[in-house]
Parts: sequence; structure tokens; C-alpha cells
Amino acid sequence: MAKLFEEFELKGVHFKNRIVMAPMCMYQSDKEDGHVTDWHRVHYPTRAVGGVGLIITEATAVQPIGRISSRDLGIWDDAHIDGQAEIVRLMKANGAKTGIQLAHAGRKATVDGDILAPSAIAFNDQYKTPTAMTTEEIDETVQAFRDGAIRAEKAGFDVIEIHAAHGYLINQFLSPLTNKRTDEYGGSSENRYRLLRRVLDEVNAVWSGPLFVRISAEDYADGGMSPEQYIEMTQWMKQQNVDLIDVSSGAVVPAKIPVYPGYQVNFAETIKKQTPIATGAVGLITEPRHAEEILQNGRADFIFLARELLRNPYWAYTAATELGADIEAPVPYERGWI
Repeated sequence: MAKLFEEFELKGVHFKNRIVMAPMCMYQSDKEDGHVTDWHRVHYPTRAVGGVGLIITEATAVQPIGRISSRDLGIWDDAHIDGQAEIVRLMKANGAKTGIQLAHAGRKATVDGDILAPSAIAFNDQYKTPTAMTTEEIDETVQAFRDGAIRAEKAGFDVIEIHAAHGYLINQFLSPLTNKRTDEYGGSSENRYRLLRRVLDEVNAVWSGPLFVRISAEDYADGGMSPEQYIEMTQWMKQQNVDLIDVSSGAVVPAKIPVYPGYQVNFAETIKKQTPIATGAVGLITEPRHAEEILQNGRADFIFLARELLRNPYWAYTAATELGADIEAPVPYERGWI
């Protein structure tokens, strides 16, 4: 059996393969209220039918002010639970484990009104200048992540991922490029980690399932974070009951990123071996043999696919054919894969 199709277990949750649908913003909550729509009811279960082992739904805002766009999904209100539970049911009915990414956009929010960040620095000229968060606003945000985790459990998700990447709020606190605070949340790496530490403590208090954190391991800018610098923080994450680091990169500041197939895999490998902790590799991984190489050489434990699963929801079956793996398909689809 190809390693891509080997089972994996975290905290008693069994994943049928190592293929993960990475969270991707869909911007389809068209009433701008954070609620699930028919788009989500079709989009996510389709990838479950397609053989994906774990589907992590899009960045889901823990506060209205923390939305990347006004059309983001939300988990800031109990009224969101039923819709989330419905897509969980549909995904699980079609063989996938389910994950939710709890998120807050910070200075990259594009909603009306004031936005918040660790420091009053805009991302670029196209974004608003945020207000530096007070300690009371930080407390409220930490509580919002806890409440989001409670709702995620009520909705039936198997995995929670904390979004600490791509230049959103937690990433802004972690990077010295965007965190210029002089209080207990700024300065040293320990202080810059403090918000994430508190979020993880609060989530752990109400959640016992697998816990992931997505990081941007490389800032691609002088004075920014690198994979080697992140080792200290990922070791703290491991001590805080985090099971896997989803290793992405960039977007905390405007920067030119060298992009090529597997351009972030080395970052996942560094985090995996030096922490050590399970990792997910993501970033222009499109070919099954490339995915298999990453796993066979111990560079990561899961393959996170994003745009490739937009192009081909049935990539898992294509990969099984190419790698000679014998996997089950839904009975109506079997004739297409014999």
C-alpha cells in the first residue's frame, strides 16, 4: 500500500489516508451573516465522495470583526451551529473526517468599521490601519476562540485547527515584523507567543480531539520569522497538546515569494524533525508521486491539498490508480475506477 493511503491516528481519531483538504476561503456566505449556504452543502461533501481523508473547512471567524471578508463563515454565535453540523454530517456520511479552522483576520479584515491588530500598522495601502488591541480586547478574543471551540464540538467536528498563519491576527502577534508592542504581548518570542498560548489553553479546556495549528513558517522579509526560529514556538505548541503543525508560509507582510512545486515542504520537514511533531506539507503539491515521496522520506505526515482539489475533487482516486493502491470508492463510482 502506498503511504499516501496508510491510516493514521491522533487522539483516537482514525484517518483513512494522509490526504487533507486544506482550508480555503470560499466567500459564499452571501447574506454576510456567517451562515452555511447551499454552496457549502455541495462543495465539501463532494470532496468527501472524492476520497479525501480529512476535510478542513474554510477559515471560520470567531468574531464578526475578525472576518477576512463579510462573506466568511462564522462560528461566533450559537445560531451557526446547526449549519455547521449539517455539512459535518454530509462529509462524514461520505467517509471523511472533518475539521474546522478557527480564525481571526486582525489587520487583514475587510469588514466595515474599525479593525484590530497587535499594533496600529496597516498591511499595505489597500488595507485600513488597525487599532492596537487593548488587553481587554485581547481577553475578549481569547474567549471568542474558546467559545468557537465549544460550538465546533457541538457541530460534531473531529479536528480543530487554529489559524496562526497568512498574516492574520495570531500570526501578527507571532512575527516581530507586525508586533511592535511593549507590553507582555510584545518583544520577546515568549511574549509574542502569549496570545497563542492563551488561545490553546482555552481551547484545550473545552476540546479533547486532535488539535492542529497552521503557521507561516517563513516571513520572506528581513527581521521576520524563519522555520528555525519557529522551532521554539512549535515545541511550546507540542507541550500544549497540539498534535500537528500545518506548515505554510508568507503573507504576514508584502513580500516576493519564490514559488515552485513543494516550495514549503522543507519547512514542514524542519518543524517535524526538530520539534519533533507531526506535520502537514502544503504548497503546489499536485502530483501523486510527489506526495508519496514526501511521505516515504519522512518529510511530513499528511499532504494538504488546496487548489488541486478545486481542479479535481476526485484526486484521491487518480492518485490511487497511479500509485497502485487498492482503495474503496462509493459503489456508484466503482465502474469509473476499475
